[in-house]
Amino acid sequence: MNASRALRMTAFAIAALVSGTALASNPTLVVEVESGRVLHAERATDPWFPASITKLMTTYVALHKVRAGEMKMDTLLTVSEDAAALPPSKMGFKPGTQIRLDNALKVLMVKSANDVAATIADNIGGSIEGFADIMNAEARRLGMTDSHFANPHGLPDERNQTTARDMAILARALLLEFPDEQDLFHIGAIQFGRRIMRNTNGLIGRYPGADGMKTGFICSAGFNVVASATRNGRHLITVVLGAPSANERTMAAAELFDRGFNSTPNFTNPLLTALPASAVHTPPDMRAVICDRRGPMPKEEDSPTVAATGDEAGSPNLFSSGVMAFAGGTPQPLRTTLAPRADVEPERIWVGLNPPSQAELARQAAEEDAADRARKAKSKKKLAHTPPAKALKKDAGRNTLSLTPVTKVSPKAGAKTADKTKTIRK
Repeated sequence: MNASRALRMTAFAIAALVSGTALASNPTLVVEVESGRVLHAERATDPWFPASITKLMTTYVALHKVRAGEMKMDTLLTVSEDAAALPPSKMGFKPGTQIRLDNALKVLMVKSANDVAATIADNIGGSIEGFADIMNAEARRLGMTDSHFANPHGLPDERNQTTARDMAILARALLLEFPDEQDLFHIGAIQFGRRIMRNTNGLIGRYPGADGMKTGFICSAGFNVVASATRNGRHLITVVLGAPSANERTMAAAELFDRGFNSTPNFTNPLLTALPASAVHTPPDMRAVICDRRGPMPKEEDSPTVAATGDEAGSPNLFSSGVMAFAGGTPQPLRTTLAPRADVEPERIWVGLNPPSQAELARQAAEEDAADRARKAKSKKKLAHTPPAKALKKDAGRNTLSLTPVTKVSPKAGAKTADKTKTIRK
């Protein structure tokens, strides 16, 4: 672990302790897919706000409906007004837009679009509440005893909660029950019209063997990820909840994978269902640590550049010292390095039943060009009519508007001026 990362993680842990929102380490877990044996667990049964990893359960419900013959992958889903009104991340589809289920699931896994999650829920469950009932029934059936879902997207709701263990149970069920759909979880990017959207999972295209699954972020949860990777015939799932940033989330998962692949499990490794229950019953609110601080709001995606970590003498290891550390792992220090994200060919998605023809793509591109020109013209016109005394500045991540009135100086005033400045915060 390099010094800068150690310092950031230690500061995060101290801030969490001082705020009273969390213990010094966030929940983490590593499990083998085939055996269900836990290789590492730390606070794995503590409750946590799931954020967008909720969408794994939304996907699970949809895939079960397809398997049951209640719908098909090309079933058209209609966007409702309520779905269209949801906040980002979103596709921005207008009410009445129709999208195939397979395209909706691709958008869900790559773009993490809330409007599309709600569209799936509305069309399957009849309402958000009806779909949540189905989600919770599936959670109980799978043995996710500490999870409750109030919506299909993971937007803030105090009723939403899960654990690292429960999300590993869900991820394992998705991989084992739907092997033909595994490609859904490691799509590098999608393209809609001319928009290319990269997967929010920073391991895909960077960590060797990474093949899924889903990230999540809200201020109250911090940065979550459920990830899977395969190496030398071994398939592992890693869960990280409450990381302080997208980059730390990605690096923590990569480091846990490295430790997992370098460990030697045996019959003493417990099954997921055997992990002890937590004495904690309420998810911590990480807002004070993650978002309510000076500086810009944290980014939901990591930087796709080179990143590295490793255990060095004297560096705190916050990811392998809890409930159960890795058994039979290599004693020597490990250094995890992630290369820049590789370029990928995006998968095209579309609205409606059939993919667009070349003529339709050309028409769509022309419409997008016209919309871009209109936006630029509007912005240029607005700028031209803005008084020169007005300046828009950014201060610590917040927009501030400084109004400096033009002052006429009389000859008698000499060098004195009456300039005054007001600052308005938005």
